[in-house]
Amino acid sequence: MAGSTTQKLAVLIDADNAQPSMARLLLAEVAKYGTAHVKRAYGNWTSTNLSGWKEELLRRSIQPIQQFAYTHGKNATDSAMIIDAMDLLYLGHFDGFCLVSSDSDFTRLAARIRESGLIVYGFGEHKTPEPFVAACDKFIYVENLVYNKELVPHPGRIMMPKNHVPVRHAKADVSFINLLHTTVETASDDDGWAELSNIGNLLTKKHPDFDSRSYGYSKISDLVSALPQFDVIRYPPREGKPNGIYIRDKLRKPKNSSG
Repeated sequence: MAGSTTQKLAVLIDADNAQPSMARLLLAEVAKYGTAHVKRAYGNWTSTNLSGWKEELLRRSIQPIQQFAYTHGKNATDSAMIIDAMDLLYLGHFDGFCLVSSDSDFTRLAARIRESGLIVYGFGEHKTPEPFVAACDKFIYVENLVYNKELVPHPGRIMMPKNHVPVRHAKADVSFINLLHTTVETASDDDGWAELSNIGNLLTKKHPDFDSRSYGYSKISDLVSALPQFDVIRYPPREGKPNGIYIRDKLRKPKNSSG
Protein backbone atom coordinates (compact mmCIF):
# COMPACT_ATOMS: atom_id res chain seq x y z
CA MET A 1 0.00 0.00 0.00
CA ALA A 2 1.83 3.05 -1.21
CA GLY A 3 0.82 6.34 0.25
CA SER A 4 0.62 9.66 -1.53
CA THR A 5 3.75 11.80 -1.33
CA THR A 6 1.44 14.70 -0.38
CA GLN A 7 0.40 13.03 2.87
CA LYS A 8 1.29 15.03 5.96
CA LEU A 9 2.81 12.65 8.48
CA ALA A 10 3.80 12.84 12.14
CA VAL A 11 6.78 10.62 12.96
CA LEU A 12 6.94 9.63 16.64
CA ILE A 13 9.90 7.55 17.75
CA ASP A 14 10.15 5.54 20.95
CA ALA A 15 13.91 5.97 21.37
CA ASP A 16 13.99 3.29 24.06
CA ASN A 17 12.88 0.77 21.44
CA ALA A 18 14.59 2.03 18.31
CA GLN A 19 18.21 2.08 17.17
CA PRO A 20 19.79 5.41 16.11
CA SER A 21 21.65 3.61 13.32
CA MET A 22 18.28 3.10 11.60
CA ALA A 23 17.29 6.78 11.56
CA ARG A 24 18.43 7.55 8.00
CA LEU A 25 16.85 4.45 6.48
CA LEU A 26 13.73 4.94 8.56
CA LEU A 27 13.12 8.48 7.32
CA ALA A 28 13.88 7.41 3.75
CA GLU A 29 11.15 4.80 4.06
CA VAL A 30 8.74 7.34 5.57
CA ALA A 31 9.34 9.56 2.51
CA LYS A 32 7.75 6.84 0.33
CA TYR A 33 4.43 7.43 2.07
CA GLY A 34 4.41 11.19 2.59
CA THR A 35 6.18 14.17 4.12
CA ALA A 36 7.26 14.14 7.77
CA HIS A 37 5.95 17.46 9.10
CA VAL A 38 6.71 16.43 12.69
CA LYS A 39 9.67 14.31 13.78
CA ARG A 40 9.96 13.62 17.50
CA ALA A 41 11.92 11.11 19.55
CA TYR A 42 10.95 10.31 23.13
CA GLY A 43 13.18 9.19 25.96
CA ASN A 44 15.13 10.13 29.03
CA TRP A 45 17.94 12.01 27.31
CA THR A 46 19.91 12.29 30.56
CA SER A 47 20.45 8.53 30.37
CA THR A 48 23.67 7.23 28.82
CA ASN A 49 21.60 4.51 27.11
CA LEU A 50 20.43 7.06 24.53
CA SER A 51 23.76 8.77 23.94
CA GLY A 52 24.01 7.24 20.46
CA TRP A 53 20.93 9.22 19.37
CA LYS A 54 22.45 12.67 19.85
CA GLU A 55 24.20 12.92 16.49
CA GLU A 56 21.23 11.47 14.60
CA LEU A 57 18.80 13.90 16.24
CA LEU A 58 20.84 16.84 14.98
CA ARG A 59 21.57 15.37 11.56
CA ARG A 60 17.96 14.33 10.84
CA SER A 61 16.30 17.35 12.46
CA ILE A 62 14.44 15.16 14.96
CA GLN A 63 13.12 16.96 18.02
CA PRO A 64 14.04 15.19 21.28
CA ILE A 65 11.25 15.08 23.86
CA GLN A 66 12.57 14.70 27.39
CA GLN A 67 10.73 12.33 29.68
CA PHE A 68 12.17 11.42 33.08
CA ALA A 69 11.52 7.98 34.53
CA TYR A 70 9.49 8.87 37.59
CA THR A 71 9.42 5.37 39.06
CA HIS A 72 11.08 2.04 38.38
CA GLY A 73 9.13 -0.46 36.33
CA LYS A 74 6.91 2.14 34.63
CA ASN A 75 7.54 3.36 31.11
CA ALA A 76 6.95 7.11 31.24
CA THR A 77 8.30 7.47 27.69
CA ASP A 78 5.36 5.52 26.27
CA SER A 79 2.86 7.66 28.14
CA ALA A 80 4.45 10.90 26.91
CA MET A 81 4.45 9.68 23.31
CA ILE A 82 0.80 8.60 23.52
CA ILE A 83 -0.29 11.94 24.99
CA ASP A 84 1.57 13.86 22.28
CA ALA A 85 0.07 11.66 19.59
CA MET A 86 -3.45 12.39 20.80
CA ASP A 87 -2.71 16.13 20.94
CA LEU A 88 -1.44 16.03 17.35
CA LEU A 89 -4.44 13.96 16.30
CA TYR A 90 -6.89 16.52 17.68
CA LEU A 91 -5.11 19.32 15.83
CA GLY A 92 -6.40 17.81 12.60
CA HIS A 93 -3.32 18.84 10.61
CA PHE A 94 -2.13 15.36 9.65
CA ASP A 95 -3.10 12.57 7.28
CA GLY A 96 -1.27 9.85 9.13
CA PHE A 97 1.17 8.81 11.83
CA CYS A 98 4.40 6.83 11.78
CA LEU A 99 4.83 5.04 15.12
CA VAL A 100 8.35 3.74 15.61
CA SER A 101 8.57 1.13 18.33
CA SER A 102 8.63 -2.61 18.95
CA ASP A 103 6.47 -2.20 22.05
CA SER A 104 2.91 -3.53 22.25
CA ASP A 105 1.95 -0.59 24.49
CA PHE A 106 1.15 1.40 21.34
CA THR A 107 -1.47 -1.05 20.07
CA ARG A 108 -4.42 0.92 21.36
CA LEU A 109 -2.91 4.20 20.15
CA ALA A 110 -2.63 2.84 16.60
CA ALA A 111 -6.20 1.59 16.72
CA ARG A 112 -7.48 4.93 18.07
CA ILE A 113 -5.75 6.91 15.32
CA ARG A 114 -7.26 4.64 12.67
CA GLU A 115 -10.70 5.08 14.24
CA SER A 116 -10.32 8.77 13.46
CA GLY A 117 -9.80 7.96 9.78
CA LEU A 118 -6.05 8.52 9.64
CA ILE A 119 -3.52 6.03 8.34
CA VAL A 120 -0.96 4.44 10.66
CA TYR A 121 2.44 3.18 9.55
CA GLY A 122 4.23 1.10 12.16
CA PHE A 123 7.99 0.54 12.26
CA GLY A 124 9.63 -2.02 14.49
CA GLU A 125 11.78 -5.10 14.78
CA HIS A 126 10.64 -8.63 14.00
CA LYS A 127 10.12 -9.16 17.73
CA THR A 128 7.22 -6.66 17.68
CA PRO A 129 4.10 -8.29 19.21
CA GLU A 130 1.45 -9.25 16.66
CA PRO A 131 -1.35 -7.09 18.17
CA PHE A 132 0.60 -3.89 17.47
CA VAL A 133 1.42 -5.06 13.94
CA ALA A 134 -2.24 -5.85 13.26
CA ALA A 135 -3.37 -2.48 14.64
CA CYS A 136 -1.45 -0.61 11.91
CA ASP A 137 -2.51 -0.09 8.30
CA LYS A 138 1.00 -1.09 7.26
CA PHE A 139 3.88 -2.35 9.38
CA ILE A 140 7.48 -2.23 8.19
CA TYR A 141 10.14 -4.35 9.86
CA VAL A 142 13.26 -2.24 10.25
CA GLU A 143 15.44 -5.25 9.44
CA ASN A 144 14.09 -4.99 5.89
CA LEU A 145 15.44 -1.46 5.59
CA VAL A 146 19.05 -2.53 6.00
CA TYR A 147 20.95 -2.81 2.73
CA ASN A 148 21.35 -6.46 1.88
CA LYS A 149 23.54 -7.73 -0.94
CA GLU A 150 21.20 -10.69 -1.26
CA LEU A 151 18.25 -8.41 -2.02
CA VAL A 152 17.17 -8.99 -5.60
CA PRO A 153 16.92 -5.68 -7.51
CA HIS A 154 14.10 -4.96 -9.90
CA PRO A 155 15.09 -6.80 -13.10
CA GLY A 156 14.81 -5.57 -16.65
CA ARG A 157 12.87 -8.71 -17.45
CA ILE A 158 10.67 -11.01 -15.42
CA MET A 159 13.04 -13.87 -14.79
CA MET A 160 14.88 -15.24 -11.75
CA PRO A 161 17.21 -18.22 -11.32
CA LYS A 162 15.24 -21.18 -9.99
CA ASN A 163 17.90 -22.02 -7.42
CA HIS A 164 18.24 -18.49 -6.03
CA VAL A 165 18.09 -18.44 -2.20
CA PRO A 166 15.15 -15.98 -1.96
CA VAL A 167 13.26 -18.08 -4.51
CA ARG A 168 13.64 -21.17 -2.33
CA HIS A 169 12.62 -19.17 0.73
CA ALA A 170 9.39 -17.96 -0.88
CA LYS A 171 8.53 -21.38 -2.29
CA ALA A 172 8.94 -22.95 1.15
CA ASP A 173 6.48 -20.57 2.80
CA VAL A 174 3.29 -22.56 2.29
CA SER A 175 1.10 -20.09 4.18
CA PHE A 176 2.29 -17.24 1.95
CA ILE A 177 1.71 -19.25 -1.23
CA ASN A 178 -1.83 -20.11 -0.09
CA LEU A 179 -2.46 -16.47 0.81
CA LEU A 180 -1.28 -15.39 -2.62
CA HIS A 181 -3.52 -17.96 -4.32
CA THR A 182 -6.63 -16.65 -2.56
CA THR A 183 -5.66 -13.00 -3.03
CA VAL A 184 -5.06 -13.37 -6.78
CA GLU A 185 -8.41 -15.13 -7.12
CA THR A 186 -10.18 -12.38 -5.17
CA ALA A 187 -8.69 -9.61 -7.33
CA SER A 188 -8.95 -11.41 -10.69
CA ASP A 189 -11.24 -10.72 -13.64
CA ASP A 190 -13.26 -13.34 -15.53
CA ASP A 191 -10.12 -14.59 -17.27
CA GLY A 192 -8.23 -14.95 -14.01
CA TRP A 193 -5.89 -11.99 -14.46
CA ALA A 194 -5.40 -9.69 -11.47
CA GLU A 195 -3.61 -6.35 -11.48
CA LEU A 196 -0.51 -6.38 -9.31
CA SER A 197 -1.34 -3.12 -7.52
CA ASN A 198 -4.69 -4.54 -6.40
CA ILE A 199 -2.99 -7.70 -5.15
CA GLY A 200 -0.48 -5.65 -3.16
CA ASN A 201 -3.24 -3.60 -1.54
CA LEU A 202 -5.22 -6.70 -0.58
CA LEU A 203 -2.16 -8.44 0.86
CA THR A 204 -1.40 -5.43 3.04
CA LYS A 205 -5.00 -5.22 4.26
CA LYS A 206 -4.88 -8.88 5.25
CA HIS A 207 -1.36 -8.73 6.66
CA PRO A 208 -0.06 -5.22 7.46
CA ASP A 209 3.49 -6.57 7.76
CA PHE A 210 3.58 -8.09 4.27
CA ASP A 211 6.77 -6.96 2.55
CA SER A 212 8.47 -8.53 -0.46
CA ARG A 213 11.79 -7.57 1.14
CA SER A 214 11.17 -10.22 3.81
CA TYR A 215 11.70 -12.75 1.01
CA GLY A 216 14.74 -11.00 -0.45
CA TYR A 217 13.01 -9.08 -3.25
CA SER A 218 12.88 -5.33 -3.59
CA LYS A 219 9.49 -5.41 -5.34
CA ILE A 220 6.44 -7.65 -5.18
CA SER A 221 6.53 -8.06 -8.97
CA ASP A 222 9.96 -9.68 -8.69
CA LEU A 223 8.80 -11.94 -5.86
CA VAL A 224 5.72 -13.22 -7.69
CA SER A 225 7.64 -13.60 -10.95
CA ALA A 226 9.96 -16.04 -9.20
CA LEU A 227 7.12 -18.32 -8.14
CA PRO A 228 6.25 -21.15 -10.56
CA GLN A 229 2.59 -21.20 -9.50
CA PHE A 230 1.76 -17.94 -11.27
CA ASP A 231 1.85 -16.41 -14.73
CA VAL A 232 3.02 -12.80 -14.91
CA ILE A 233 2.65 -10.47 -17.88
CA ARG A 234 3.34 -6.83 -18.64
CA TYR A 235 1.43 -5.17 -21.44
CA PRO A 236 0.15 -1.79 -22.64
CA PRO A 237 -3.58 -0.92 -22.49
CA ARG A 238 -5.61 -3.67 -24.15
CA GLU A 239 -9.27 -4.58 -24.08
CA GLY A 240 -10.03 -2.07 -21.37
CA LYS A 241 -7.15 -3.14 -19.13
CA PRO A 242 -4.77 -0.33 -18.04
CA ASN A 243 -1.04 -0.49 -18.56
CA GLY A 244 0.62 -2.51 -15.82
CA ILE A 245 1.62 -5.91 -14.48
CA TYR A 246 -0.95 -8.68 -14.27
CA ILE A 247 -0.84 -12.04 -12.49
CA ARG A 248 -2.82 -15.22 -12.97
CA ASP A 249 -2.87 -18.41 -10.95
CA LYS A 250 -1.74 -21.29 -13.17
CA LEU A 251 -4.42 -23.46 -11.57
CA ARG A 252 -7.02 -21.14 -13.04
CA LYS A 253 -8.12 -22.25 -16.49
CA PRO A 254 -8.79 -19.26 -18.80
CA LYS A 255 -12.05 -19.07 -20.72
CA ASN A 256 -10.15 -18.88 -23.97
CA SER A 257 -6.63 -19.58 -25.08
CA SER A 258 -5.88 -15.92 -25.81
CA GLY A 259 -5.90 -15.08 -22.04
